[in-house]
Amino acid sequence: MTYKTKGIVLRTIKYGETSLVVTIFTELFGVQTYMVNGVRSSKKSMAKANYFQPAAILELVVYHHPSKSMQRIKEFSWAHLYQHLLQDVVMNSVAAYMVELLQKCLKQPEANSDLFNFCEDIFIQLDESHKTVAANMALFFSVQLPHFFGFKMTDNYSDTTPYLDLAEGLFTAQQPAHPNFMEGEYAATTSKLLKVMQTHELEEFTLNREFRRILLLKYQSYFALHIHDFGQMKTLQVLQEVL
Repeated sequence: MTYKTKGIVLRTIKYGETSLVVTIFTELFGVQTYMVNGVRSSKKSMAKANYFQPAAILELVVYHHPSKSMQRIKEFSWAHLYQHLLQDVVMNSVAAYMVELLQKCLKQPEANSDLFNFCEDIFIQLDESHKTVAANMALFFSVQLPHFFGFKMTDNYSDTTPYLDLAEGLFTAQQPAHPNFMEGEYAATTSKLLKVMQTHELEEFTLNREFRRILLLKYQSYFALHIHDFGQMKTLQVLQEVL
């Protein structure tokens, strides 16, 4: 049976001489793996392979069988055509980080339309954003994503609760006995990021490269504490260099 759904490409692997194995976060079925045949057999078909770049947002007609681990795509087209994201070095690096983080969080093939809509909107806004907003988008995505997986940070920061306990996901009055915490400007900035409602507000965050680097490393630790087998972010080093 065929279904029409939107999807965000997460990973593409070459298979054989002409095919691709593509991991896609779909609106209807959550994260799924698809075999896409014949998209690398000629110059004309190679153009079709360009659709399956990470972060691409596609309209799909798919064959879906719940009992199968690999599905097939019948038809595909752009759901949104980026103007800058796939060519701009900074935007593409931020998108790659967001894609990897999302993939590490999506452990089961379950539909989550709220998460899909959030991610679709964020990638489109990244493509349309100014330089400062784009540079801060990875931070914003990192503090917002946990909300959809049940370990959202509680924004109870104040002068009397200045420590962010990464194990508990909330601010505390006393410094935690373990090393997984944030304090000072890092904790205060995280609290401000948690308050952001619209991405254009990220224009107000004038952060330098080293500050962003430390925040992203702390957020990586936060995910690792709450998601089993999270591991290390491969895109983090590239993102730190371009930012």
